[in-house]
Amino acid sequence: MRAVWRHMDRPSIEWWTGPVDVVHGTNYVVPPTRRAARLVSVHDLTAVHFPELCIDDTRQYPRLVQRALASGAHVHCDSHFVADEVIAWSGCDPMVVHVVSPGVPRALRRPTNTQEGPPYILVLGTVEPRKDHLTVLRAFAEVARHDSELRLVVAGADGWGTAAYEAALRALSPEVRDRIIRRTDVDDAARDLLVAGARMLAYPSVYEGFGFPPLEAMAAGVPVVASRAGSLPEVLGDAAAFVDVGNAEGLVDALLCVHTDEARRAEHIARGSRQAALYSWDRCASEMVDLYAALDGGHR
Repeated sequence: MRAVWRHMDRPSIEWWTGPVDVVHGTNYVVPPTRRAARLVSVHDLTAVHFPELCIDDTRQYPRLVQRALASGAHVHCDSHFVADEVIAWSGCDPMVVHVVSPGVPRALRRPTNTQEGPPYILVLGTVEPRKDHLTVLRAFAEVARHDSELRLVVAGADGWGTAAYEAALRALSPEVRDRIIRRTDVDDAARDLLVAGARMLAYPSVYEGFGFPPLEAMAAGVPVVASRAGSLPEVLGDAAAFVDVGNAEGLVDALLCVHTDEARRAEHIARGSRQAALYSWDRCASEMVDLYAALDGGHR
């Protein structure tokens, strides 16, 4: 249907659903409608700014969003950063772009019944170019020289950056490779334990439209080192240790500081807890219901 909707505004969703008031396409695609108001969620503009980092499927999104805007749809964004990008990119009326941020995925707590093991830096997310695992590997090779116990855990599904990641891994010395743990079997329970047990979370993305894992770590009392990319400065506030995108040396310094400076760690943990508390699902639900009601009232 997406292939059809890139070229025409039919068939409408009411063909399947019957009469409805508001249709929300939660991931870049909102079906055409006969009468209902339409809202499409745009989580980031990776396919616009970095098409080389995307797969063919996601490179279809910009045209679908543009077509929806041209036919009267409104846009929902997770952050003000992405909302401003959508307005600048599309030239749409700012009044049709709305920001409702999601909540922290889970309120994690540090586990108390797990065995003590070596401390580890956690990298969480699909292995894709946008997450910049390669810079993490380069940085860890240097960090490992300063602490013989510290490990790196790379957790998440294999993606379209796996081949480059594995090549970069092979280029490291055997001593460093032996301290890097790859986890692809990460269900919700395993994810919770990995996040809550980490010494810190490293999140050096090239570009982000929101940033769930850093907030997830902050909610668990885990300090975060993140890049100054996209929405991350907005979403993480003053709670993270920030580095420039692709700056391996800066990442080394930030990781070592958060690992060894206990006063700095405590400060990041306290700020992170306050920052994560700003993002609740109750608030998200309330604001989204208000938005639906406004769209319904404005469309009648």
